[in-house]
Amino acid sequence: MRAERALRRGEGEDAAERAAEDAVRAEAAVPQTRRADRDTSRIRWLRDQVMRLRKRLPLRRRFSGGLAHGVMSAVAAIVAYLPTQLLGLREGFWAAITAVAVAQTEFGATRTTARDQFTGAAIGGIIGLSAYLTLGPSLPTYAATVVLAILACWLVNVASACRLAGITATIILLVPHLGPVERMAGSRVLEVGWGVCVAIATVWLVTRLNRWLGIEL
Repeated sequence: MRAERALRRGEGEDAAERAAEDAVRAEAAVPQTRRADRDTSRIRWLRDQVMRLRKRLPLRRRFSGGLAHGVMSAVAAIVAYLPTQLLGLREGFWAAITAVAVAQTEFGATRTTARDQFTGAAIGGIIGLSAYLTLGPSLPTYAATVVLAILACWLVNVASACRLAGITATIILLVPHLGPVERMAGSRVLEVGWGVCVAIATVWLVTRLNRWLGIEL
């Protein structure tokens, strides 16, 4: 009896220690969560402030910025699209779409958008292709694939790429295509990657040229 009581007392003490440790860990996680929430709120506030400042720009400045952005986007789209015809890519317009989506008047913003576009296409392509080959095309498979693609983007800390990941998965599972699905998925990632490279190169060259000429947009 004494041995059983001692054993029960020991188990109770161990449970109390584990509960205390869990409570300490929970309390330590609270400041981190609050800090992350504050950082997210600050980022959103700064983004809103930037948008408001852009809206207050004079008409001449908005015209020059919009014209420069439009010209860069058009040049990047054409340069991205033309080689796809020589390479035999049937849907080279995706390269042009990516180039237009990536091209920005600021090189830093272009790099960030390029990372999101390529990461989203790669994640959506891999998960979409895996789901197609293992489960086959169906609405339940498609819905689960979109969830997994977006979740994967969040887990690798590129939540801004989740939209393109979902779009790429949608193309693989819902859009009718000719030939093997592996070829279509590979072509999609290749087209997006090529459009990203062209957009980055175009914006980099334009930025260097403007800096050399002393032009500010």
